[in-house]
Amino acid sequence: MLSFYQSSIQQVLENFKTVGEGLTGEMVTERLKEHGTNSLKEVRQKTKLSILLAQFTDVMILILAAAAVISFAVGEHTDAFVILAIIIGNAWMGYYQEYNAEKSIRTLQKMTAQYAVALRNSSPAKIEANQLVPGDIILLEAGDIVPADARLMEVHSFKTDEASLTGESHSIDKKTDIITEQNLVSGDQHNMVFKGTIVSNGTAKAIVTATGLNTEIGKIAGLLEVPSQKTPLQKRLAVFSKQLAVIVILICGLVFGIGLWRGEPAFGMFLTALSLAVAALPEALPAVITIALAQGAGRMVKQNALMRKLPAVETLGSVTYICSDKTGTLTQNIMTVEKTEAAAGLEDLLKHAMLLTNEVKFAENGLLGDSTETALVNHALGKGHTKEGSDNDFPLVAKLPFDSERMRMSTFHQQADKWILLVKGAPVKVMEVLSEKYKEQAAGWLDKNREWAAEGLRVLFFAYKTFDQKPAEIKAAIESDLDFLGMTAMIDPPREEVIDAIRQCKTAGIKSVMITGDQPLTATAIAVRLGMIEKDHQDVRTGAGLDKLSQEEFKAVVKQTTVYARVSPEQKLNIVKALQANGEFVAMTGDGVNDAPSLKQSDIGVAMGITGTDVSKESADMILLDDNFATIVKAVREGRRIYENIRKFILYVLSCNLGEILTIFIAPFLGLAIPLLPVHILWINLVTDGLPGLALVAEPAEKDIMNRPPRPPKENLFAGGLVTRILLSGIMMTAAAIFIQWWAKGQGYQVNTQQTMVFTTLCFVQLGNALSVRSVYHSLFSTGIFANKGMWGAILLTIILQLVIVYVPLLHPVLKTTSLDWNAMTAILLTTAASLICIELMKYLNKRRYYSKILM
Repeated sequence: MLSFYQSSIQQVLENFKTVGEGLTGEMVTERLKEHGTNSLKEVRQKTKLSILLAQFTDVMILILAAAAVISFAVGEHTDAFVILAIIIGNAWMGYYQEYNAEKSIRTLQKMTAQYAVALRNSSPAKIEANQLVPGDIILLEAGDIVPADARLMEVHSFKTDEASLTGESHSIDKKTDIITEQNLVSGDQHNMVFKGTIVSNGTAKAIVTATGLNTEIGKIAGLLEVPSQKTPLQKRLAVFSKQLAVIVILICGLVFGIGLWRGEPAFGMFLTALSLAVAALPEALPAVITIALAQGAGRMVKQNALMRKLPAVETLGSVTYICSDKTGTLTQNIMTVEKTEAAAGLEDLLKHAMLLTNEVKFAENGLLGDSTETALVNHALGKGHTKEGSDNDFPLVAKLPFDSERMRMSTFHQQADKWILLVKGAPVKVMEVLSEKYKEQAAGWLDKNREWAAEGLRVLFFAYKTFDQKPAEIKAAIESDLDFLGMTAMIDPPREEVIDAIRQCKTAGIKSVMITGDQPLTATAIAVRLGMIEKDHQDVRTGAGLDKLSQEEFKAVVKQTTVYARVSPEQKLNIVKALQANGEFVAMTGDGVNDAPSLKQSDIGVAMGITGTDVSKESADMILLDDNFATIVKAVREGRRIYENIRKFILYVLSCNLGEILTIFIAPFLGLAIPLLPVHILWINLVTDGLPGLALVAEPAEKDIMNRPPRPPKENLFAGGLVTRILLSGIMMTAAAIFIQWWAKGQGYQVNTQQTMVFTTLCFVQLGNALSVRSVYHSLFSTGIFANKGMWGAILLTIILQLVIVYVPLLHPVLKTTSLDWNAMTAILLTTAASLICIELMKYLNKRRYYSKILM
């Protein structure tokens, strides 16, 4: 069966059993039952309960919940309530962010037209657009949103803006003729109109061929049903949580077994093993991560990047590819005249012709009409001409509208006591109607046309003819023996700030890719201007070429390609999938309906907040409130900063927890008393770990953060020597704690004093460790030691709280501490200073080893 664009108007009418006067009421009722309403499937909203329950599915949360249950079972109610408070607080923050995002989701129906004019019972009737059925005859005029896919029957200077569907940056001239080519994408079906596109000029009559989910937009809506992508952080934390759970169980089992083997009481060893579990589990990690992401989202909003999903905040830090639509994202989506050249002495007349030969309407909120024509008018206005002045000098007598056969438009004007015909159109078609003397000069003008077209510019020729007498009939036949007036060239120019943004992406090791529905020449020209490709770059892939590739060839091609042109929504989606199959993390930016499926599939979808369609915003993880591509670079920097700060917190908390575990584990083998009690461990984990940990997530980005390559998508959370740092830092803290207990025992201090000294030593050494981990590789003193005021506030507060619980007798029974004399405190301070120096020295050695690997 022929496609509708390949069929004659009569064939389409017969196919739908429609007559020229439209459908009757009975026919509409039957077809509504058969085809359903002309509406798109509403996106299913998440319920409040489902959002809340989703917060409790994380493995770390489940581990903490198990620890709380065990604490209740053995009577450690304080520990249990604190852990539960952390779980509930974390869940509430995640729920609050996601629920607010869900409330702002737009549905696909907002994209569609609400009303349409259709022929019903032989008369035009204004009806709700969702009541249209296949076979309806609709009437369209400038400014309308097309209510359904339809085959054109009659057109009068009719053009549509299909940028949101196809990516075309200029209006498309429509016709009614049969098109014989097969398998054309929607952008090349010039005798069809499509649901959701906008009529920019003229009037038309058309027969509806598809409604609802059977329209081109409806098919895209179907493509949106792809599974959600997990962020890199979610994947890494899932692996980390499982690994940690296994390690905790093994350590607890080992300690419990050794205790029984040594003849310790079973219940006492169980409490010790539980203490180790509490020490090993970083209770504050889920809360700290949620706060880091929420704070990052807040900072991004101030930089005009709105995050719809909290875990996606750090995803841009992992991105290796940014695939961007051209129109409205990399470019301004405003056709602009860049070059003009007039025949000698006719510069002024050329400007008048720009203002007069068009269908542009002047409205209060700007110019309405075809983007090419509004560009010409704006250019003339910018050169000091006015519409009123041109109309006064050249009163309009008649107009010969543009049509697809002539590919010209003419306006006939009175000029004092004479008449003048002004003509604009496609270069070749204007050259055909020039007088003989100008045809001899045609080669030079056509060479200039080819030169400008090679730069991706859209070229128009202008011509004129003066008459002493007004012709009896003003028809297309008078377009002959014309004099050449001049030529113009225009383009949808790139955003200036995008050039620098793409340069920064290159520095950051991120590849920028253009994927557009526009012509290859135009796409190449914009890519060259943006610095995405070199001037002589030829490897631009088209949708037609991609269709011929096998799956393996496709995956190989996407590794090398920077510019894709004339690409359909399905192909955009396949490009993203192929990159992901190659192990890349993909960000997709866009503003049109045609971008929605690939936005949804990508690891992070970035929609435009101002020009973006509702569909694209709904499919995205992040919305650029200023439609500025450069904002993405700021978001990448913020994403990397957040991820690095989370890694710093993990380094800090695990090294501290390891120090506690080893201290408890080793001390009995050295003939020392149990060095820490469960309440001490809980205090360290919540206060000493928690307060500096919260300050770490606000750590400013390191200077060279955008000069590093993207993290490999499969990189382990502990890559870059983090495991070595955790082990060595933990061992040093253990050594400090064991040394203090050994010294205290030698000085004759009681067991409770020894425990208080070990407790305080670990607290102070861990605060020194917090200062050190502010930079994983750079020295504590080279990173701006006072840059993070929150860190210093957390350290001072923690020190004050530690001194309060040590020196306030009222708290001694609660936290099982005792006051320390000056000798004990001096030993603790000296040991803390020595430990910090050792940790910094270890960092220096680790940095040299890490960078030597990179250079190799």
